[in-house]
Order: sequence, then C-alpha cells, then structure tokens
Amino acid sequence: MIIDCHNHVGSDLLFYLHGDFPYAQHLVAMHDEGRALGVDRWIVFPFVSHLALDVTAFMQNEIKDETGRLHDVPYAFENRRLMKEIYELFPEEGKRMLPFVMADPMRNTAAQAQELRKLRGEYRFHGIKMQTTILQADIKHLRDRGKVFVELAAEWDVPFLIHSSVAESDLWAQASDILDIAEENPNVRFCLAHSCRYDKECLDRVQALPNTWFDCSAHCIHCVGAVNDMPYIAPKARRFDSDYTNPARVIADLAAAYPQKFMWGSDSPFYSYAAEINHEIVRLISTYKAEVDALKASGEAVMERIADANIRAYLAGNPSNCGG
Repeated sequence: MIIDCHNHVGSDLLFYLHGDFPYAQHLVAMHDEGRALGVDRWIVFPFVSHLALDVTAFMQNEIKDETGRLHDVPYAFENRRLMKEIYELFPEEGKRMLPFVMADPMRNTAAQAQELRKLRGEYRFHGIKMQTTILQADIKHLRDRGKVFVELAAEWDVPFLIHSSVAESDLWAQASDILDIAEENPNVRFCLAHSCRYDKECLDRVQALPNTWFDCSAHCIHCVGAVNDMPYIAPKARRFDSDYTNPARVIADLAAAYPQKFMWGSDSPFYSYAAEINHEIVRLISTYKAEVDALKASGEAVMERIADANIRAYLAGNPSNCGG
C-alpha cells in the first residue's frame, strides 16, 4: 500500500487573490490522478488561509484579523467543509481519505477547540495540521494560548503534522521550536513537514525523539532548492549529505539514515509553486508523477516502509486507521 501523508483539499483565498499558485485542489481530481499512479490512501486537510482572517487584505498579501473576516473562528468553516466533502459529497473516494483538521495556534483558540469537539462528535478525523508561516502565528503558541490543541491531541490520541522551516526570515515555524515542543510533550506524536528542509541537526533530533517523524512533502522542488542553495533550504554546512540533483537518491539516503522516522508525502498540489516575489516570478514546478517516481525508485522494501509502515506507526499503529 502507498499512503500519501501530506495533501491539501479545497481552496485558498489568499493564494488566489494575491495571484499565487496553487490555490485549489478537488478531492476527486487528486484521488483519480493518484490512483492512476498507484497511490492507495491520502492524509488530507484544508488549505492554509482561513476565513477568520481579513480577506480584504489578501490581495496585498497581508495577514490581518481586525476587520474583513467572513468567520470568527479559524478553520471552523474549512474543517467542516472538508468533512462534508469526504463523508457526504464523495463517500466512495472518501473511503480512501484520512482527514486531519487544521488549527491556528494563536487566534481564538478556545472557540476553535469548542468547534473541533463538535466536529469530532460528527465525523472521524485522524490528526491536527498546522501551517503557521502563512498565518504569521508562532508555533511556540502551542505552549500558551494554543496549548489546548496539544491537550486535545493527547486526549484523542491523534498526531500533529506541522509545516517546518529553517529559514532565518521565518519567525513562525522553526523546526527547532517544533522539536522543543515535541520533547516537552512526549505523550503526543509530531511530524515535521518538508524533511526539516534537509537540516541534518533537526533530522537527527527527529531520529532521537521517540514521538517525532518527518515527511518529505514537496520533495522534488526542495531538491531543486538545495541544488541552487535557496534560502528556504538548510545551508550546506548543516545540510544532510546526498546528491540533490537526483531526488530518488535523496529519498534512498534519507530512508537509510532514518529508517523508522521518514514518511513519504507529496504535498499535493504544492509539489509545484509559482508566485511573484519582490517583483520577480518564482516558478518551482514538479508533478505528482515525479514525486511518486522518486518514491518507487527506491524499491519495494523502502517504499513499503516509508509510504506505509512508518505512516501507520505515526497514526498510532492501528491498520484500521489506514483502511486496511
């Protein structure tokens, strides 16, 4: 079985209104493309921006929440919309989905927790996803106003999947901060997305902590970033040693170095990214097929481990969590 552990479904008004790509993905389109490539199950969650932000500021790529909100509770609409799509609109495709809910660790967290409890009473979901860079919400709020989400994860025995960064300019999602929080909460499971941007020190900490994993979401364009020494990738002095001109080789090397902690995920549709940054168009373009091909090149044993067994362990080791 191939489980893709990192996928967005729905739409993102911030990306759409600011003119960035991608800004949407339909569950059925993702399912059909992935099934044709051999993918069997998907961990899915909503896109990143939410209606409790000022949507009128999105055209200027600004994150505000004083006015212009379409909803008072972050992700209350988005999480419920995803569950309806999976369980009611498209139940056949939905049988292959493992939904996570999104949460904002900084804004109106008590109301978010209340909404999640309601949702939990109506639908099954398997984890909590956070992308705090876009929200400009420091992940360290999981120690204070966002601690309620850590408590819910422990109560429900579900893991976190958290966007991670090592770029100095990213004040909100540092991989080292996520690892500190994981170390402080040994009874809760954490996955750091994007291979910790290939930062070996952080990957070694994932290896050492019993409650942490990492995924390789958007792997191919991250390899391009490593080849070009882009600032969102760990600098060479801290970078995991591999041949980044060959994404399949990097997967094989990561799987060998971190055999029980590495999980495969595509980050669909964010395996491609295009936007205007500082008046220049940045295009990092890959395909779902390229992500799957890089996985399959490692052979059946590695594929079974990083795209099945490790993900099942992260989800709590219960095969029924993955539909089989």
